[in-house]
Amino acid sequence: MKRYIFVRNAFLSVIVTLLLLTVGVASILAEEQKPAATPAPAAAAAAPAEDKPTGSLSISGLSKYVWRGYENTKNSVVVQPSLTVGYKGFSANIWGNIDTKPYSTTDASYSSTWTETDLALSYTKTFGILNAGLGYIYYGLQAPNAGAIKPLDAQEIFFTLGLNTLLTPTLTAYKEIDHYHQYYFLLGISHTFEFNKTISLQLSASASYLLSDYADATLYGVNASYGGYPKFDNNYQATNDKFSNFHDGVITASLPINVAKYLTVAPTVSYSFPLSSDAKNEIKARGKLTNPADNDSSYVYGGLTVTLSF
Repeated sequence: MKRYIFVRNAFLSVIVTLLLLTVGVASILAEEQKPAATPAPAAAAAAPAEDKPTGSLSISGLSKYVWRGYENTKNSVVVQPSLTVGYKGFSANIWGNIDTKPYSTTDASYSSTWTETDLALSYTKTFGILNAGLGYIYYGLQAPNAGAIKPLDAQEIFFTLGLNTLLTPTLTAYKEIDHYHQYYFLLGISHTFEFNKTISLQLSASASYLLSDYADATLYGVNASYGGYPKFDNNYQATNDKFSNFHDGVITASLPINVAKYLTVAPTVSYSFPLSSDAKNEIKARGKLTNPADNDSSYVYGGLTVTLSF
């Protein structure tokens, strides 16, 4: 337990330090900016950019599907297509997951390898260096194998605040409004190093806090979809206590390569790990293997994403 407290505190200390550095640098830059001695003539002002719809189509091939610290696939490659369109701050996205070899402890057959379809709508507005946004996500979930219990679909609303400064710190709060009764707070930072016009290195890190407002160990034992987000004891058994603790951290490195004007290829590697002993117990208890003690709670995974922008 002490190990996870140390890891959590160290990881959060790094993020807080970077955020303080970000605010400090932003303040210094603001103080250093001076107005021009002579205002530019109106006739010489640049023409405003024409508002046009934007879009992107991407497809990722990854060694594992990990979401909020949970291992949703095991020993199989996943393919994740995504389509996003945006206009004047509004954005719509459809995302899917294809598990090429769904895992089963009983070698069950599968009716489909398409395991999830998510729909997201959002709106973002910029106020100086501040970005503020809100949105909605629908998670359409499928049964992991033929004859298995289909998980209940989920719906979330979210609100996000970000700064257009060094490390682009962003805080997002998610609230599940359908069945799972939980809040998920995510703090992230990122930075891009541009080597040239073709290749850049993107680094990012995030830390989360999971706050449940419902837990029923009895129902979780019958169908996890109805049990909410309970706290698990050291034997990986669900309790009637609600989960409330730091949850998962993720560190990601990506190397986008602009192979053509609108085409980008990006190899990516990520490391996901629990930020508390409570999170470790919960993640292992929700794992794929029958014996929770045999499940992992930290994962290294990666792959390749191809994106076409238009």
